[in-house]
Amino acid sequence: MSSISRREFIKRSIMGLGAATISVSIVGCGSSSGESVAENDFAVAFNHGVASGDPLQDSVILWTRVTPQGSPSSVDLTLQVSDSEDFGVLLQSQTVSALAKNDYTAKVDLTGLSPNSQYYYRFVTKDTHSSIGRCKTLPANDVTQVKLAVMSCANYPAGHFHVYAEAAKRSDLDAVLHLGDYIYEYGMGGYATEQATAMGRELDPDNNQETITLEDYRKRYAKYRTDLGLQALHANTPFIAVWDDHEICNDSYVDGAENHNQGEGDFSQRKLAALQAYYEWMPIRPLVKDKLESLYRKFEFGDLLSLYMLDTRNESRAKPLAYQDYMDPVSGMLDFNRFQADLTAPSQQLLGVKQLTWLTDNIKTSNAKWQVLGQQVLMTKMNIPAELLQTLAAPSAEMSSQVAELANIKARMQAADETLTEQEKARVTMTAPYNLDAWDGYPVEREVILQTAKAMNKNLVVVAGDTHNAWSGKLCSANGEVCGYEYATASVSSPGLESYLGLPDEQAMQFAEALKVLVDDLDYANIHQRGYLTLNFTREKVDSQWHFVDTVTSEQFDSHNVSRELMANN
Repeated sequence: MSSISRREFIKRSIMGLGAATISVSIVGCGSSSGESVAENDFAVAFNHGVASGDPLQDSVILWTRVTPQGSPSSVDLTLQVSDSEDFGVLLQSQTVSALAKNDYTAKVDLTGLSPNSQYYYRFVTKDTHSSIGRCKTLPANDVTQVKLAVMSCANYPAGHFHVYAEAAKRSDLDAVLHLGDYIYEYGMGGYATEQATAMGRELDPDNNQETITLEDYRKRYAKYRTDLGLQALHANTPFIAVWDDHEICNDSYVDGAENHNQGEGDFSQRKLAALQAYYEWMPIRPLVKDKLESLYRKFEFGDLLSLYMLDTRNESRAKPLAYQDYMDPVSGMLDFNRFQADLTAPSQQLLGVKQLTWLTDNIKTSNAKWQVLGQQVLMTKMNIPAELLQTLAAPSAEMSSQVAELANIKARMQAADETLTEQEKARVTMTAPYNLDAWDGYPVEREVILQTAKAMNKNLVVVAGDTHNAWSGKLCSANGEVCGYEYATASVSSPGLESYLGLPDEQAMQFAEALKVLVDDLDYANIHQRGYLTLNFTREKVDSQWHFVDTVTSEQFDSHNVSRELMANN
């Protein structure tokens, strides 16, 4: 297939995705529950549940997907909305269509709603109806508390979605922030599929290869959305979602990806297919004028919290640098000057000029108590002793001994141990970022954000996913000033650093404690458990709580929580 230009890609994206959502107003639509419902000449099933998302103070996206008998061009549905779960009185009854060209998904932008209000909804036909969903609008004016759940990295063959199921039991959440890797593109035999058969988590035979085409991505979403835990969470709480890399393929950037290889066609075509499936299957507003294929957007929780959902993957991300490209083939030494020049070059963008300007302008003018960035990759500086970079290239359990040794040296240095040699000090003071795919690989834009928050005396909180591990850390500027704080969620099911290093749980806990000593800005780490994060914002502080499950490979599991507190600075 021939390649297409970026301009043509954007044009096709807008044409293909903009018509998938209809707007329906709830104002003046009260009726009894005896309202007529849609009729079709074929059987219809709701196999993938319902979902709500992108809540505003007066509107919310409602979603479902139908599985019809045969292949009709469209399926008529009736959306019913009520303020009671028994649907005794309908606030809205409106016919909508699930179109074959949109994979039989239907999305409605329900408008005319009241702030901070709860509604129930369902989609019905003459013969059947969907499950009941509950949605909630954002609060307005004097808001005293907001509670958000943060999730990312759910790999169906890697384990059960216990994390989704546990969060679905809650009734105190204002929204779920999903920070990406909602699906994974790999086929069976690929990443984290080793135990899938034993768990009953295999991909379907017609979709067990890597996703490349539109049909591939659609089927992958359909498989994930059969999970009852995920269905329950979508039905219970509105999602505010953004994608990471695996919604397309691993380590993607603006015009390529690590996992897009020769023989897999044109990357822009693959990206277009992935984008279309994402918009079809997620309860998210469609592309809007002048946003092109962007996903970045803002949500206001009254005067308490401004939430900025950022796209650090596909909007403008330059290809990450790689240390091996700067190694002298003769000496084996890093060409530091050339590396540093490229690292700080204007072209090494993560957000891009347009998105970065939008973000900093909004932070400057926001009157909310908290400025919250919902995005994918770690912003905390994760500088580790440089000698560990070579070890990470070929990781093993023995690395934990090396890390423990270095942490001991660092602790002795912090205690002003006079017996330390200069060579020992050099081992822990010569540091480098371990992951150039995160903000450490794009330090200039990070510095702009941190300096903006500091200069405007803003309370900055960043949330991240991507790593499959739980972290928290200080966000420090180049001169060492603390400008904000970051919380990162563990994964829903994808294996963490403990799997990468081959560490049993006890060793993994020791490794995490050693990392806290070695990485100056790191305050908390859990590298061996799956889970999610909740953040409870008040005017005085934010309470963070990580909710962990002890296994995703068994249907039986236990859970526990870890809490931390951050006070507002103004």
